[in-house]
Parts: sequence; C-alpha cells; structure tokens
Amino acid sequence: MSETVSTKSCMTLNLGNYRNFIQEVQNDPAKANFSFSAKTLWKGGTITETTARERVIKADEPEVLGGQDSAVDPVELLLAALSSCVSIGLVTQAAKRGVDFEDFEIEVTGDLDLRGYLGLDESIRSGFTNVQYIVRIKSDAPPEALEEILRAAEKTSPMLDNIRNGVPVTSRLEMID
Repeated sequence: MSETVSTKSCMTLNLGNYRNFIQEVQNDPAKANFSFSAKTLWKGGTITETTARERVIKADEPEVLGGQDSAVDPVELLLAALSSCVSIGLVTQAAKRGVDFEDFEIEVTGDLDLRGYLGLDESIRSGFTNVQYIVRIKSDAPPEALEEILRAAEKTSPMLDNIRNGVPVTSRLEMID
C-alpha cells in the first residue's frame, strides 16, 4: 500500500459540487452532455506528448518495440485510465455512503499477444485479450459495504464501460500544409 497522507480521505471529495451538478442535470438534462478532447503531438521516434485540459501526458514504447522507454506505453495508459476511473468511482461511492478508506490501491494487468500488433498473425487481435484488476482496501467498513461500493463504482465507470462494451471510433486523414 502507498504511504498514508493526512489528507487522504474519501471525505475530501466535494460532495456539495457533485450533488449540485446532479441537481442541475435533473433540472436540465442537456447539462449532462460533455465532450472531452485531447491533442497528441509526435515528438520523434515512438515518443508522443498529449495535452488534455492543459495537462500533459507523455508516452513511448519500450526499447524492445523500438522506443526509448522514456515514458509509459499507450496500453499502460489505458490500464491507468481504467484503474484511475474505478478509483474515483470508489471514492465517490464511499463518500456518498459516509464510508471512508484509510488506504486503497488497484493493481491492473492486461494480457496482450504482440503477434497481432507486430502484424505476424492476422487472426490475433492487436488489443488486450483480457484485463483484470484487484482492489485492495483498508477501511473499518464491513466487507459487504466495500463490495457494494466497488460494484456501484464499476457500474458508473465510463472507462470500464468503454472497455467492456466498446465505443464507435471514426477517423479521417488531413494533410498538413
């Protein structure tokens, strides 16, 4: 588990803002429609730099895949996005129920057959064959309450939904002048 920090608490979630937004959406469902975006710039080799809401995320491939191993791999970013989203859901669902955690961590693993990515076997997909995670929580709450919180977090997780159910993706090519 990670080091304990005095401000680490589910109760630091701003439930007032959260509940106010729920009320706004109930009054005007159009307020629930969000559009998130990110822009990725190529930095040479396999290195990229993505900006989303003025925050920068770097990515690179391991050396064995031709990269410099200077940052996390994009598939690791997907795993991080999943575990981060479930983490936020856990905190939100716990705070809504008045439950606090002393600490928690999520260990996520995805299995990949790189023959698909490497173009060596067209019958093998390029993506993960499976993803699994373990949630470890330190809390005074009973295990049944923690299980309920986890299931609620999973039910409302956009990332888990995207991975489990897929999402339509389109693309187009534009030439740079």
